[in-house]
Amino acid sequence: MLRALLVLLVLVHLAGCQSQRLEPIALAGPVDIPRFMGDWYVIAHIPLPPEKQAWNGIERYDLNEDGSITTTFTFRKGGADGEQKRYTPTAWITDDPSNAVWKMQFLWPFKADFRIVWLDENYQTTIIGRQKRDYVWVMARTPQIDDNTYQSMLVFLQQQGYSLEKLRRVPQQW
Repeated sequence: MLRALLVLLVLVHLAGCQSQRLEPIALAGPVDIPRFMGDWYVIAHIPLPPEKQAWNGIERYDLNEDGSITTTFTFRKGGADGEQKRYTPTAWITDDPSNAVWKMQFLWPFKADFRIVWLDENYQTTIIGRQKRDYVWVMARTPQIDDNTYQSMLVFLQQQGYSLEKLRRVPQQW
């Protein structure tokens, strides 16, 4: 009897430790990769630790001959005249039909989930998300976007299961 009770308690505890399964996040696609390449200004984000104080963030994508994508992320730390930071991860497209699912490698051998979840038809605004909904980047081809576009993007993020409490507007002061 005691053994059965202990097994039951362990099973209940383990069931409580399971993570909640999220519905698949939306994908933009098909993405015209050459058209997607170039500079994107970071308008808002749920930041990775190194970019929590980012100002003037720009993410640049360059397609390599082997199909990999060189990524260059630059920003000023703490202010428009702060120390310039630069990160250069490499990306690989992992979903050929949509071209919207990438793996981003910041540190070998680890690759992070990276998904193009929003892309307007003119390739002027985009949202990069993750299936886990833990990080996100709202980006545009210009340092500023109009409020209606920004609000539409926020509504989309909420519909995809993102909590906007941690979303941070990235100052773009040039």
